[in-house]
Amino acid sequence: MRAAVFHKAGQPLSIETVADPRPAAGEVVLQVARAGICGSDLHMTEYPDVMPPGLIMGHEFAGTIVALGDDVGGPWRSGQRVTALPLHVCHHCEACAGSHHALCPSVVFAGTSLDHPGAYAEYVRVPADMLQTLPEGVGFEEGAMIEPLSVGYHAVRLAESIKGASVLVLGAGPIGAAVTLFARMAGARQVVVSERFPTRRERAREVGATAVIDPAEQDPAEAFARLTGGNPQVVFECVGVPGMLREAVRLVGIRGRIVVAGVVLQDDSFSPLPALLKEVSIRYSQAYDESDFEAVIRAIARGEARPQPLHTATVSLDQLPETFESLRSASPHCKVLIDPALG
Repeated sequence: MRAAVFHKAGQPLSIETVADPRPAAGEVVLQVARAGICGSDLHMTEYPDVMPPGLIMGHEFAGTIVALGDDVGGPWRSGQRVTALPLHVCHHCEACAGSHHALCPSVVFAGTSLDHPGAYAEYVRVPADMLQTLPEGVGFEEGAMIEPLSVGYHAVRLAESIKGASVLVLGAGPIGAAVTLFARMAGARQVVVSERFPTRRERAREVGATAVIDPAEQDPAEAFARLTGGNPQVVFECVGVPGMLREAVRLVGIRGRIVVAGVVLQDDSFSPLPALLKEVSIRYSQAYDESDFEAVIRAIARGEARPQPLHTATVSLDQLPETFESLRSASPHCKVLIDPALG
C-alpha cells in the first residue's frame, strides 16, 4: 500500500510503498476512506526523538472493513463502514475496567508507534473492540472527524453542568470549535470564543459561538465583560501552548472552572497563587471514552450536531507532505482531511 512515512524532525513526510497490514487476533483492517491531520502530529514531529523513524501517523480516520482476524466476529463483517477509537490498551488495569481506555497506563495511540501504524495510508489495522459503526446519515467526512469531535465533547462533559453558564473558549482550532459546538448543545447561555484568525472566528460562529474576540486587538477579559456583563464561569483552554493555563486563570471568574483540553508538550511555568485566591477548579481533559464516541455519532446521525463547518479541505496522499508542512505556520484551516483514493 501507499503511505506517508515520517523519518526525521524537520523533514517532510515521504510517500512510500509499504507492506499491506494484516489483522492479528482481535483486529480488523480498514480501507481508509478519510483521515484527519491532527495538530498533535504536527507538534510531535517538531522535536527530535519523539516519533520513531519509519512511523505512519494518523489517528483520526473512517473507512470500510476489508479483513478480519480469525477470532473477530459478532457484529463485524467485511464491507461495514466504521470509525474507531485509535487506542491500543492492556484491558486489565483500573482505567480499562472503568472503560476509560485513554487513561490506561499502557495506552498507545495509533500512529505513534511502529507496532501500531496510523491512517496516513491506504489501509490501517485497528482493534475490533474499538470499532464504532457509522450509521446512515454519517458520511466518511464526518466519520473521520468523530475523534476530534469526541475530544471536545469529553471536555464539555468534564466541565459538568454548564447549562445556563457563561463560557469562554480559548482557541478555535478543531478542538476549540468542537467545544463550542457541544457547549452550546449542553445549554451554555453564552459561549464566547477568543481566536486570532478571522476565518476561525467566523467558523466558531457557524458552530454556535454567541460572540467572538480577537485577542490581538482587545483584552479578552475586558471584551468578555463588555459582551456578557461579567466574568466567565467556565474557561476551556484549547490552544495548547505555554502560558495559556496562566491566561485562563487570569480570565476565569471567582470559583470558576477551567478545563484544559490543549496539549502542551514543553515545560510550562505556572504560579498557583492567582488560582488559589479565586478558588479556581482546574481539570485536565485527556481524549475521550467510548461513550463520547457513541454520543457524538448519535448527535450527528440525528442532525443535532453539524460538524461540516470544521472541514476546510481534502487532499490526496501525494499532497499530504506539502499540506502537512504548511499547517505548521499560521493557518486559517480547521480540519484538513486526507482521501487516499484521490489521484
